[in-house]
Amino acid sequence: MMNRRNLGRVALCTAAVVSLGLPFSAFAADEAPDALIKRLSIDVLNTVKSDKAIQAGDLSKVIALVDKTVMPNVNFRRMTAAAVGPGWRKATPEQQKRLQEEFKVLLVRTYAGALAQVNDQTIQVKPLRAAAEDKDVLVRTEIVGRGDPIQLDYRLEKTPGDGAGWKIYNLNVLGVWLVETYKGQFAQEINAANPAVNGYDKALDRLIETLAARNKTNATAKG
Repeated sequence: MMNRRNLGRVALCTAAVVSLGLPFSAFAADEAPDALIKRLSIDVLNTVKSDKAIQAGDLSKVIALVDKTVMPNVNFRRMTAAAVGPGWRKATPEQQKRLQEEFKVLLVRTYAGALAQVNDQTIQVKPLRAAAEDKDVLVRTEIVGRGDPIQLDYRLEKTPGDGAGWKIYNLNVLGVWLVETYKGQFAQEINAANPAVNGYDKALDRLIETLAARNKTNATAKG
């Protein structure tokens, strides 16, 4: 169980998640994953520090930032599928679309609160332990500048084809993996609907409704 101090550190740490995706340069497909994370992290932290609206938690600007810079560099479909678990394969295309939309809003609102706390932090990327041919790697970093260093690690996969390059598909904040955390929460909602009896269709609708309600509550609280 996290205490209030650690929860605050988690919120601060999630601000660095936006470092997942400032625009790629022409050489990005060949860029090492640790170099990519370092370059993007430095750029985004500098951007946030200079944008008073983002620091104030302007949700519209955060959403625009995430849509433009983060999502192109994240395998968000994989993240959502992993968080939903076995039920994802049973979901209709429309349910998959809704799950991704509501999950995205949930995370964006986390970014909005976290970005307001960015001040004098910097990022340190630890040496990458991976072979040149590896297609799945772990990039370990620390956010430093206030108190103890904050652990923030990234799981990336190498994608082929036209969109070749490294894509993030999971995050570890203070020793807790983001996808696994939500997977446990989502499983509780799905299981509460007793899919073995009522079917996964109704169970997934329940999960979507729960996420939508949480996002609506968060929006009201922010407003």
